[in-house]
Amino acid sequence: MRCHANEALNKYLPLAHLKCTDFRCLESFEIDLDSKVNLIYGKNAAGKTSVLEAIGYLGRGRSFRGAGNKELIRHGAEEFVLVGSVERENTTTPLGVRNGKKGLEVRAGGEKCYSASALAEILPLQIIDPDVHELVAGGPEGRRRFIDWIAFHVEHGYASIWKKFRRVLKQRNAAIKEGKSPDALKTWDREFIGVSEQVDLIRRNIVDIINSSLEELADLLLEQPIELQYLPGWQGNKSLEEALAAATERDLLLGSTQVGPHRGDVDVLFKSRKARKLVSRGQQKLVSCSLVIAATEMVQTHLERPVLLLVDDPAAELDIYSVARLMVCIEHIGCQVIATALDSEPQIFSSPPKMFHVEHGSLVP
Repeated sequence: MRCHANEALNKYLPLAHLKCTDFRCLESFEIDLDSKVNLIYGKNAAGKTSVLEAIGYLGRGRSFRGAGNKELIRHGAEEFVLVGSVERENTTTPLGVRNGKKGLEVRAGGEKCYSASALAEILPLQIIDPDVHELVAGGPEGRRRFIDWIAFHVEHGYASIWKKFRRVLKQRNAAIKEGKSPDALKTWDREFIGVSEQVDLIRRNIVDIINSSLEELADLLLEQPIELQYLPGWQGNKSLEEALAAATERDLLLGSTQVGPHRGDVDVLFKSRKARKLVSRGQQKLVSCSLVIAATEMVQTHLERPVLLLVDDPAAELDIYSVARLMVCIEHIGCQVIATALDSEPQIFSSPPKMFHVEHGSLVP
């Protein structure tokens, strides 16, 4: 883990300004953010997490809490509007989302966009929340998304490769549902194998790089080694072509493709054993936080600009010593941090944060 207080990172402010209207319980607020550490504090149910959710939506075009768009509109309002800006030296790039009766409208760099991926390119962000332990304890879909988030930012063209993979998988599954013969499926197999191997290679490379960053992080947070073990989505001793051929009858029986990158996973190993079976809930959180910090560092090293890290209630499941170590690791990589807490708790930070108080649906310094 390297300290990233360098000139390239200091030229950027991932989220300089935020204006929020009618999102969840938040009626209206407008704030300027610090480039390093920001702390949002307030009572339970005051709206602290909703502020982070709004920022997450601005960077991803969806709620990281899994809420539908209609649930996010404040009761009695017709739409919510989120507007932010990213700064680099003397250049400001605006971005915004509006969601209401007309559906989702996305604007990035002053232009209307037809995909939320434009937001992610301008405002790359990661999240540590009370459910972050699911990265270890949950199912493989979350871990695939985690690796693919890194790939989207560090591998040129990965978004197109992934889109093509999803299209070919959908076509192959449609052919299976139509009851095509095994010979007829081979028409799709060639294209499926080609794009799947591209996805597989990129994911493998990312896991290798993440592993090289985890040693120091794991030592600081857990004093034990952490390692990721990549699982491609088919038996490792077979090629994908062999695995597809062997699974054809099962595919036809179950009505979908049973092997491929969409079945991939990453085993998280703690002391060389699967972490989800070995460690406590608090340790699962620290292991997962190590992965998020390593991913954040990897992306911002590649982009040569800081990533925004949202940290919701870092004290959940952790003692004060572990929280302090976690925040030291986060601050050390040079990302912009927006954290929440019940009280104004600057003692968990190595440098004083910029403070904001949530109360009665508003956010004030």
